[in-house]
Amino acid sequence: MSHRPLTLAGLAVAASALAQGYDGPATFKASELLPAAFRKGPHFQVREEVPTPGYFHDFHITSDFGDVEAEGLSLLATRLEETDALTRLEEVSKTEVFLKAAGTSVLNVGKGVASVVTAPEETVKGIGKGLKRFGTNLGRKTKRTAESVTADEKGSEPGKSTEDKAADAGTAVASSALGVNAAMRRWAQKLQVDPYTSNPVLRKALEDVAKIDAAGGIAAKVAVPIPMVVGTTASVGGLVWGKDPEALLKLNEQRVAELGTDKKAAEAFFRNKAFSLGYQTRFIAALHAVKAKGGGAYVDTAEEAANERQVVFFTESAELLQRFHAKDPVAAVLPDSRALVAKTKDGRAVALLALDYVRWSEANEKALKEMSERAKAELGATSLELRLTGRASDRAKQGMKALGWSVVEGVPGSHSGPKAARSASSRP
Repeated sequence: MSHRPLTLAGLAVAASALAQGYDGPATFKASELLPAAFRKGPHFQVREEVPTPGYFHDFHITSDFGDVEAEGLSLLATRLEETDALTRLEEVSKTEVFLKAAGTSVLNVGKGVASVVTAPEETVKGIGKGLKRFGTNLGRKTKRTAESVTADEKGSEPGKSTEDKAADAGTAVASSALGVNAAMRRWAQKLQVDPYTSNPVLRKALEDVAKIDAAGGIAAKVAVPIPMVVGTTASVGGLVWGKDPEALLKLNEQRVAELGTDKKAAEAFFRNKAFSLGYQTRFIAALHAVKAKGGGAYVDTAEEAANERQVVFFTESAELLQRFHAKDPVAAVLPDSRALVAKTKDGRAVALLALDYVRWSEANEKALKEMSERAKAELGATSLELRLTGRASDRAKQGMKALGWSVVEGVPGSHSGPKAARSASSRP
């Protein structure tokens, strides 16, 4: 992604923000944010310039398998893990054991991707874009209007009951994942990746190797090098690798019901095609592990996710809650809040933010004021704490402190951190 200089209008907005004590958009260098192993390896390189217009760093990766955009550190780690997986699969496909078992079939990893995507905006270069549509609001969910109804809902048959429409929605989501067969899941497990990945290069590689190895004979004979770092999919690996899509969707529906999510909200969530079955499973598994009061309402909040970046935000927020709850039991969760705010048994309100960078802006000040008031009024909070996976600007920390929030930066997120890149860069 090329860096776009600020227009005159943009400069005017930035100058106005600074004049009011707010931060403007930032630009960092990859060498400032990442260790060497995360910046360059034999099979990839991350561009040095890293624009940060909102909550996430915008990374551009050039790899053996195409150029990729990664919005945020967590998606950068995911894309590098996928690059590593493709490299390991390519190496395995050239081994004598694989070639002998495959017979006349040849696996061309990363080749022929053009046959998967048909328009430039759908290519691998478009992966990971899109937080801009909700990136400035950490407060309440956007209220839906008649104009915001999706095409799927508009196209529903008017004579159908709510139950039938819900069944149709569930079928649509399951159908989108039905192509992920047992052979694909076996190879995804060997590579330690999400079989429902949005990366078209990895998806095609899994489809191709699955066709060659439909009976699973090759998978049983060859050993795939183990990644140095286990990816996030492993947390629900037994589910996404072991269960067929229909069974997995039924389990997710059951767990959402057990969380106490409103039936209509649950139906809307399962209609959301932005949530792949892999992310859907991670998100629901994390909330289900906590079962805090209000946790079911977070399903309704996450229903508004419109793209992968937003899905990742909600998923990692739920996983932050799960990890926090394991050490400090959570009694309740603030409903209708994009920022996941948990109340501990000792009365603290803890905002769990899976964000790279928080700058001080009018929108953030407004959101934090609202969160403060709601946490005290609705959760009965006696103190306020903000736990951030990334970091905040100096102005932001001063502003948060003035509003009564204590700030903890660098909280471990869903990925193990920059060291995860070693799995894609440590080859001799």
